[in-house]
This record gives sequence, structure tokens and C-alpha cells, in this order.
Amino acid sequence: MNARNILIAPLILLAACGLGLGQQPDSRPAVPPAPAPASSAETTLSEDQIHDLIRRAAERDLENDKQQANYTYVEREEEKKLDGNAQVKSTESRTHEVMELYGEQVERLVAKDDKPLSDKEAAKEDERIQKLMDKRKNESDDERRKRLGKEEKEREQGREFVKEINDAYNFHLAGTESLEGREAYVIDAEPRPGYEPHSKEAKFLPKFRFRVWIDKADEEWVKLDATCIDTVAIGWFIARVHAGSRILVEQTRVNDEVWLPKSVALKLDARVLFKGVDIEEEVGYRDYKKFRAATKIVPAGDPGEPH
Repeated sequence: MNARNILIAPLILLAACGLGLGQQPDSRPAVPPAPAPASSAETTLSEDQIHDLIRRAAERDLENDKQQANYTYVEREEEKKLDGNAQVKSTESRTHEVMELYGEQVERLVAKDDKPLSDKEAAKEDERIQKLMDKRKNESDDERRKRLGKEEKEREQGREFVKEINDAYNFHLAGTESLEGREAYVIDAEPRPGYEPHSKEAKFLPKFRFRVWIDKADEEWVKLDATCIDTVAIGWFIARVHAGSRILVEQTRVNDEVWLPKSVALKLDARVLFKGVDIEEEVGYRDYKKFRAATKIVPAGDPGEPH
């Protein structure tokens, strides 16, 4: 799971629909937003100022997305499957080292349920990554142009999506709050009545409300708490995400130059292909290290060469 871009974070929730098994009824009530924090200072922002702030933070996040490719890091994902009474029936985790190979980030599995891979499993992972390296190394100029063109198109779609966020929501400054010793604006977003999405990526926006914390000094988003407030249908029969599903995303400042994912917590209540899905998912990101251009396969436990 990737935590990049606050304004498409609800897509993470939708993408997780294929995970886990369980069942909850469609009528489950929506989770209300967190209580308004006590303001640490008298602060006022007009709605236009908030819109501008949201836009700037989103644009900076797209740049963070590009800078994240300059880092190796460790990602640990834990999934809990729940029964009909919301009790945990199974837990499993997977830990990956994330590295850059020829301009593309790849994940190498290094542990399952917090236990290192066997020699056979580790060798299989290294073989898989070596094949990816060989593919990129032998990439033709035309293939590279197509790949980079596709990446630029995706970034442009992200920029267009950001514009829709401002159209889709009414914003309200709930106050300010200190997070890790840094002052942040706390902003609530409610779907704007009558909003008509302009792109298919934005069609789910009226189904979510969210609260966002934006660092005052850097104008970077620090935290997002998004809640599904109405059933979201994906395809005719593929999946339905129920009201009450929720995602909490946090970021952290790295090397005094970039804000990168710190954690993602997901509570998903859905139906996928007629099966109930009720899971809790937690993803943690750690050990960010900037790498040199000459990245190579290294022994498990050393995800890259830091500066």
C-alpha cells in the first residue's frame, strides 16, 4: 500500500477491497469526524484562503511523490481479518525493502510475520529483482520514452484531480494543533451539495468527508482522516465500500527537505464479488535513506546506500 498524495488517499481505501474476508451489513453508520481540537492561537482563514492552502499543499505533495523515488525505506504491512462480531480472527504481516532500480521503485520482500525469509525465499526474491534490473538495463530508447510519458501523464492526472478537490468540498478551519512540535492548521472538508465530478477519478469524492492537518511553516499536509459517508459502488458487481470505512494517513519530515509517508491505518467494511470484507490494515514506513545513483542488489537488511 502506498500512502502518497493526501488527495487521493481514499483511493487507497478502494484499492484495498480485494483484501480479507468477513461481513457487515450495508446499514453500518458512518464514523463522525474527530472532535474539533482546541485552538492554540487565534487563527482565522477565509474559505478562499483555505482553498489556496489546500491547492498549494497538494501541489507540494506531488513534488514529494517525485522526491520519494530518491529514497530507500522499509515498509511493514499488517492485516487483521475480522469476524462478524468485529473480533480479530487472523493476523499476518509482510515487510518489504523499497529501492530504486533504473528510475523505478521496486519492493523486495524480506520478512513474513516478522520472521526473515528462508534462504530459498530470499534467493527467489533476488532473482525476481535481478530480472527487473535486466529488463530496465536493456530498455530501448523508445520503451523508455513511453514509460516516462506514461509517468508524466499520471502526474498530470494528479494535478487535474487536485483541482477537483477544491470544487468538490466546502472547507472549514477547525483550529490549530501541535503535531510533533510543529504547528498545523486543522481543516474539515464536507462534500459540496450539487457537486458534479468532471473525471472518473473524482466520482467517489461526494462519498467521503475528511479532516486534514497542514503544517503552517512548510504548507505541507501532515495527517489525513478520511471517512466514507455513503456506499461507494465499484463496477456493477465488483465491490461496494460501506459507510463507516475509514483511513488515517500520516507523514513525517525527512532530511529537512521532504515530507514522506509515516503510517497508514485502514478500517474497511465492504463487499467484494458477493463476499463480505471486514479488515483492519496498518502500514508503517521507516529507515528512509537517500541513495546514490548506482543502486545494486545488496544483502537483506540493507535496503540501500545512504549519502
